Amino acid sequence: MTIRKLLFSAGLCTLAFSACDLINKTTAQVTAKKVIVGTVLHTPPIEVRPEAVAGLDASFPAFDGGFPTDSGFTFDAGFLGDGGGLSITVPEQTVVFAFFGTRNGEGLSQEAPTAVTGATMSIQLKGATALPLKEQTAGTFQLSSAEEPKLTYQENGDYLFTASADGQTFVGVVEKVPAQERIAAFRPNGQSHVDLAANSEFTFARPDPPNGQERSIAFVAVVPISREGKQGEPTYTNTPKTPLEYLKLAVAPSVWKTTTVTIPGSAFPDKDKNYLILLQSAKLGRTDTDNLFIGSAMIAGTADVGIVKTH
Repeated sequence: MTIRKLLFSAGLCTLAFSACDLINKTTAQVTAKKVIVGTVLHTPPIEVRPEAVAGLDASFPAFDGGFPTDSGFTFDAGFLGDGGGLSITVPEQTVVFAFFGTRNGEGLSQEAPTAVTGATMSIQLKGATALPLKEQTAGTFQLSSAEEPKLTYQENGDYLFTASADGQTFVGVVEKVPAQERIAAFRPNGQSHVDLAANSEFTFARPDPPNGQERSIAFVAVVPISREGKQGEPTYTNTPKTPLEYLKLAVAPSVWKTTTVTIPGSAFPDKDKNYLILLQSAKLGRTDTDNLFIGSAMIAGTADVGIVKTH
C-alpha cells in the first residue's frame, strides 16, 4: 500500500472513528473465547375451558409439574381453578436460563463449550435493577418469576445478560424484545381450542411482522396432558437443547423464521387427549463487550399457546 493510500485510510478513520472502532471491536469479538447462551422466555396466562378438555370433566386435577426443560419451556405454577369449575388457568410467568462458558474450536465445527466455574450471572431489564441468577450447576443459571416477582417481560424492552468471572465482566443484550404473535389458527371460528384427528399434522401461519421490522425467530413445542393433569415428555419441539445448538442458531436462524409452520402428525399420537402447542416468538441479541464471542446466543421472547383436543 502506498503512503498516499495509508494517509487516506488514516484520514477516513479520523473522520469516521466510530466505524473503525466498530471494525476493531468486531475483530476482538470474533476471536473472544468466552460465550453466553441465555434465554428470557415469557408465557401469558393460559385458560383451559371445559369444552376444550378431552376425556376430562371440570374437576380437572392440579397440574403440579413443570414442562421438561428440554422442550425449551417451563411452567413452575400449577393449574388454578376459578372456584366454580368453569375454567382452568395457568398463571403467566417468565423464566431465564443462561450458560456461561469457554468455546472450543471455530465455526460450525466447534465442540460444546466448557462451563466456567466460579462465575456469577444476572439478568436486567434496562432501567430496572439487575437480578442475580441462581446457579444450578457450574456455568448454568436459572431464575423464574415464581421465585422472583421482579422478573417480568416487557415488550420492546432491552434485556442485559451479565456474567462475571476472574475479575472481568461480559455483557450481551437483546434489544426491543418482541410482542406476542397471536396465531389465528389456535382459535378457529372463535373456539378456545383446536379439534384435530389424532396423528394429523397441524399447519398454521404466523402474522406479518410490524412494518419495517424483521420477522422474529419462532420455537415450537407440543406437550401432552394426561387424564391426571400431568404433563408428558414433549412429542415435538424444534427448540435447540444444548448451548452448542444455540450457538449454531445464532449463525443460521433462517429455519426458525418461516411464515408457515407445520407440526407433524406424530406430535399428536393419541385420540381423546389434550396437547398444548407453544409458539415462542423471540429475538436474537448481540454481544455488548469486546471480550464476549460475537456468536453468543442471547434470546428473549413471549409465547402464544394453542390447546388441541384430539379425536
